[in-house]
Amino acid sequence: MDLNLRGRKALITGASKGIGYACARLLAQEGCDVILIARTAADLDAARTRIRAESNVSVTLEARDMSDSKNVGALVEKYRDLDILVNNAGAIPGGTVEEVDEVRWRTAWDLKVFGYINMTREYFRLMKARRKGVIVNIIGNAGERVNAAYIAGSAGNASLMAFTRALGGASPDFGVRVVGINPGPVATDRHIMLMRKTAQDRLGDPERWKELSKALPFGRAATPEEIAAMAAFLASDHSAFTTGTIITIDGGLASRPA
Repeated sequence: MDLNLRGRKALITGASKGIGYACARLLAQEGCDVILIARTAADLDAARTRIRAESNVSVTLEARDMSDSKNVGALVEKYRDLDILVNNAGAIPGGTVEEVDEVRWRTAWDLKVFGYINMTREYFRLMKARRKGVIVNIIGNAGERVNAAYIAGSAGNASLMAFTRALGGASPDFGVRVVGINPGPVATDRHIMLMRKTAQDRLGDPERWKELSKALPFGRAATPEEIAAMAAFLASDHSAFTTGTIITIDGGLASRPA
């Protein structure tokens, strides 16, 4: 399906690896000029090289820490005419309420929760003035399948779900759409690293990590490309009547009995 995105401009945070990179790559393949944001310049350079090998579009890099709100203002000043914003940067640590102290909790939320909110606030303002634009928040199914052992992530994702629905419900009045995606387990480098550690701890062999996926729906985690495909579709005019909603891509985990 041609998503008719050619010539549009998209900014993706957390874009050097995993879901963010998959989103940037697919949007570039669809003809979008892309702005890649991540903390590490070397990882961004590698991502740009791979994208340019496949797509004849502009690929701009910004090595920035999105937990620092000053970087939001700097990006808005440089890139004011976005068509698509994909908020993806952030990883919240696991642990119970006793295990995650205030510093770790605030640090994680500064990047993901407030990082998304701050970027959305500024770009919504600009999109509202132009009466044009789409914001896609990559959130996570822990916000609907809450877990006390991942309490900071569950609470953070639930907050972003409510934020996305509230703003997305009002945004049609201004010609803007705001949507969210809740991935379940996704086979990113980070996921595989954690699975290898778990396999070492449980099975005594990190190479047996794939065995741990047998309990997941379809016997596997999602691929980053499956999440990116939904992000690109939601950003396109084929989804022009979709806003204020969250699409869950977790193989049905959130719908299974606990």
